[in-house]
Amino acid sequence: MPPGPEPQRIRVWDLPTRLFHWVLVLCIVGSVVTGKIGGNAMVWHTRIGLAVLALLGFRVIWGFVGGHWSRFGTFLYSPASLRDYLRGSSGPGGRFEVGHSPLGALSVFALLGLLAMQVATGLVADDEVATTGPLNRFVSSAWAGRASDWHEHWGQWLVFLTVATHVAAVVYYLRVRNKNLIRPMLDGDKQVPPGTSASRDDGIRRLLGLVVAAVTAALAWWVGRLGT
Repeated sequence: MPPGPEPQRIRVWDLPTRLFHWVLVLCIVGSVVTGKIGGNAMVWHTRIGLAVLALLGFRVIWGFVGGHWSRFGTFLYSPASLRDYLRGSSGPGGRFEVGHSPLGALSVFALLGLLAMQVATGLVADDEVATTGPLNRFVSSAWAGRASDWHEHWGQWLVFLTVATHVAAVVYYLRVRNKNLIRPMLDGDKQVPPGTSASRDDGIRRLLGLVVAAVTAALAWWVGRLGT
């Protein structure tokens, strides 16, 4: 039987997507550390929360205008696709192995949604000690109490669980399936089937990413100023 076509190396994750990923990792770590320390560190906890707000805003916009494999349309899978993936299929043309797999896509959307909930509840929370969210004055004390309870308990534990699942999946792929998912998120490239579409990652695309990041950062800063 003749050998199949040689895989090709292409750009899958553009630079703005990679920077988003690693800055978000740092922000999650920073928010956990400052939240556990408490006291004066809560000032930084709030600032990091606003940074996460900016990052989430960036990712939503980049999900429509970013590189090919960063767009939501490339990893919005049907239930049938998820079923096929769980049965061992690599998808048409090996598509499931290029960007986010159907299971990976669920993890991504779950994490983004949970982080959005954490940011939203943090913006209106009141710890009844010294820290209130910048939008606290726009909600009733009852809603602020519910938001604080979610933010401090269910919300953070669900984020921990989702992050742990994500890390476990990366380790599984590395140890069991011999596929390194970390390196492509560092250099952007993957070995994929011939003919696979590459993500555009030139200077213009990176400049667009910078503009989008600046806009969402400005909006997050404005939200933070509403509490002063």
